[in-house]
Amino acid sequence: MAFKRTTKVNSEMSMSSMTDLVFLLLIFFLVTSTLVNPNALKLLLPKSTGQVTAKPTVSVSIKDWGGEMYTYHINGDETPTQFSDLEDELVSLLQSEEDPTFSIYSDESVPIKEVVSIMNIAKRNHYKVILATQPE
Repeated sequence: MAFKRTTKVNSEMSMSSMTDLVFLLLIFFLVTSTLVNPNALKLLLPKSTGQVTAKPTVSVSIKDWGGEMYTYHINGDETPTQFSDLEDELVSLLQSEEDPTFSIYSDESVPIKEVVSIMNIAKRNHYKVILATQPE
């Protein structure tokens, strides 16, 4: 007497859990990639081999728009600050610091006189300045 099996083995695999997992990973990477550097200006920094250990709390970016038009941005803010208001804003941001230090991020095409004008603000207020560069 031969008995036949009435149940058959189902060889199909459900892909719904795999697609849920891929979708969640996609959302995670999209969210974390926008948090990496949300307010960064794209600047071509000059190259250097020197490294500084000081950590500035404030950054000033100078962007060249051509035709001797330059914009100044504090802490990567996309709205530019007028040069006449730059010193007042730096003083208000650095007044509570024990060792006030700020960094200057200058595009390669910005003339040195624009960078020196910001360094003069630091000298008048006895601030330390770090000129940001790209490593070679």
